[in-house]
Amino acid sequence: MPKDGGIGDSTRRREDIRFLTGAGRYSDDINVHGQTYAHFVRSDVAHGRIRSIDVAGAEAMPGVLKVFTSKDFEGAGGVPCGWLITSRDGTPMQEPKHPILAEGKVRHVGDPIAVVVAETKAQARDAADALEIDIEMLDAACDMKAALEDGAPRVHDDLSSNLCYDWGFVEDNREAVDEAIKAAAHVTTLELVNNRLVANPMEPRVAIGEYNPATDEHTLYTTSQNPHVIRLLMGAFVLNIPEHKLRVVAPDVGGGFGTKIFHYAEEAFVTFAAKALRRPVKWTSSRSEAFMSDAHGRDHVTKIELALDADNNFTALRTTTLANMGAYLSTFAPSVPTWLHGTLMAGNYKTPLIYVNVKAVFTNTVPVDAYRGAGRPEATFQLERVVDKAARELGVSPVELRRQNFITAFPYATPVAVEYDTGNYHATMDKLLELSDYSGFETRATDSKSRGKLRGFGIAHYIEACGIAPSNLVGQLGARAGLYESATVRVNATGSISVMTGSHSHGQGHETTFAQVISEMIGIDASQVDIVHGDTARTPMGMGTYGSRSIAVGGSAMVRAAEKVIAKAKRIAAHLMEASEGDIELKDGQFTIAGTDKSVAWGDVTLAAYVPHNYPLEEIEPGLEETAFYDPANFTYPSGGYGCEVEVDPETGHVKVLAFTAADDFGNVINPMIVDGQVHGGVAQGIGQAMMENCAYDAEGQLISASYMDYAMPRAGDVPMFTVDASCATPCTHNPLGVKGCGEAGAIGSPPAVVNAVIDALQRGGYDVGHIDMPLIPSRVWQAIQDATAAKR
Repeated sequence: MPKDGGIGDSTRRREDIRFLTGAGRYSDDINVHGQTYAHFVRSDVAHGRIRSIDVAGAEAMPGVLKVFTSKDFEGAGGVPCGWLITSRDGTPMQEPKHPILAEGKVRHVGDPIAVVVAETKAQARDAADALEIDIEMLDAACDMKAALEDGAPRVHDDLSSNLCYDWGFVEDNREAVDEAIKAAAHVTTLELVNNRLVANPMEPRVAIGEYNPATDEHTLYTTSQNPHVIRLLMGAFVLNIPEHKLRVVAPDVGGGFGTKIFHYAEEAFVTFAAKALRRPVKWTSSRSEAFMSDAHGRDHVTKIELALDADNNFTALRTTTLANMGAYLSTFAPSVPTWLHGTLMAGNYKTPLIYVNVKAVFTNTVPVDAYRGAGRPEATFQLERVVDKAARELGVSPVELRRQNFITAFPYATPVAVEYDTGNYHATMDKLLELSDYSGFETRATDSKSRGKLRGFGIAHYIEACGIAPSNLVGQLGARAGLYESATVRVNATGSISVMTGSHSHGQGHETTFAQVISEMIGIDASQVDIVHGDTARTPMGMGTYGSRSIAVGGSAMVRAAEKVIAKAKRIAAHLMEASEGDIELKDGQFTIAGTDKSVAWGDVTLAAYVPHNYPLEEIEPGLEETAFYDPANFTYPSGGYGCEVEVDPETGHVKVLAFTAADDFGNVINPMIVDGQVHGGVAQGIGQAMMENCAYDAEGQLISASYMDYAMPRAGDVPMFTVDASCATPCTHNPLGVKGCGEAGAIGSPPAVVNAVIDALQRGGYDVGHIDMPLIPSRVWQAIQDATAAKR
């Protein structure tokens, strides 16, 4: 039977049928018989000592079952951090307790103090107003630099300071980098901010706890990117629930962007409360609540120095970064500014010496953790901005300076402890310049000038690391979990297949692309393959989806499990055709004896596996089901060249993005249409960060961008039609599919391309502007123009 929808086909996403017709099943769609509703009472001050909480009035309100405070969680663990970082002096990071509900102090606006559980949402909200909470306001530490000064308010009284860790990488390079910078013919220095972001997935977080007293079993329904990790962390380290008594279900999830990777206090609360009350407990976040309870992203302040010799070759790179952790350590927060950032500071360039120093700082703000790209956008932004600035200072083309310093021989061992297996950066640069009509830019710039506008073209090259691995290495680097992936391939008697995966989809199209992989391997129609995910009771232990790992790690686990299935099926086919197993081939759903026309269909073999009437039971067990766990040997390294063309109005500072081109190397591509969509979404988010998004606090720790009235999100009119291309593929050499990952690339390469384009426009207009921090809102661009004009006088 000919297959339809194999590898390389732009098959339409099968899951979109239910999403677009309103038939999806999201966490908030789940309502359990007898459920109650939780309302979190959160701090409205950034830092304060809790003097008292009087719950009597609230508990007397209609419909209220109970008001929970931290006293109810005595003996429970804090929300755990999943990664330990060691400072450059050998000491472990400072790791404060992250309680489910605030104990003694509140440490950021939005810190949960108490929870009202009632029969209805309205009753819970009304009762919350009757709570009497007395908080002594304390000075807040909100600015990272100020938080590290002597005498600064301490976020955690039991810590020696607000410094979480002081990380150096590679420490052995430090002195050599310092000497190389001193001896350099030219050094470009740049100080910049990677602005704090709110993830804003379409679906806010939801958690529903259910308890069965007859079996002592707990079920948590939650909007999670990795339900197995939630089960492990919450069960073992917070609530002491044996894993076989805890089921975590993440049904359809409406976007994550990293913010749904983490274990949150709300999940632990509803699970705990359901047992305490013997009733299901449901919590649904409001959008305004999400702004102050979901983990934020980015928030780095960096100084970067690039040293070059007299021939413009890069000789050394040095960075110092302050990275905001917020008030508590979120699940993977410590790893983001360190191992996910420092290891990518080589970028696409053969810089021989690199040293990265990161100081992580506690502040009275919402915790910061991984957000689309997680460390790689921060590294790329620093590097691509300083390279562009260096080209301007040296009076050379930013294209040619990059070309001159590109890595050209692979595999390439960087000075920051990773080895790129494949890549072709000249090819992606060539493709970028071709697709963007770079040669015609001057004509377009002249047209803009005639209309009183300034046109600029910005280039950025990126490389990222996907599919973090292997487990034995990341364990040495501080990871407290393995980073493998799993799959079970279950073949039914009639030949259809169910694939249970530890990966999880939150919009990437896994139900389509994973089925394409199995379809390709066996030669059956993809419609015959069902993908099961998101339920710890139905899937093997896996690490979920983040870091563009799904196809490279999860897909590879499927391949390994399918290979086991095919090997067994060949043994059965050989028996049925009275042939040698080594002579059996599988193609297009038919087993054939090599060199003959004798064959048996896939369905006949699978039926024989379950109806073993003519079957050597002494040699082969009945059934056709296999499981595999895949632990990668290395990261995968997608890369690409991005170009952005903008027009700036010098009278107002308004920037319009006119065109954006992405030339990516994702290795082998499973579904080109889905890959294009992933790039589109990532670029839109990157343009959002570069142009308008900014999560801001005032000096007292009040969140002043706490709603869409004050936090700008990109709309369709803010972005152009993108030109995307993934034809410059160099397949990954160490996974069976040759894939690299594509989910974060757009958000990594686009911010520096946009900023470089705006700086280029201003420079072409005669305004000597070296840098503008993101977001490039009109007032910032206008002020940079005014400052440059004043400097000329």
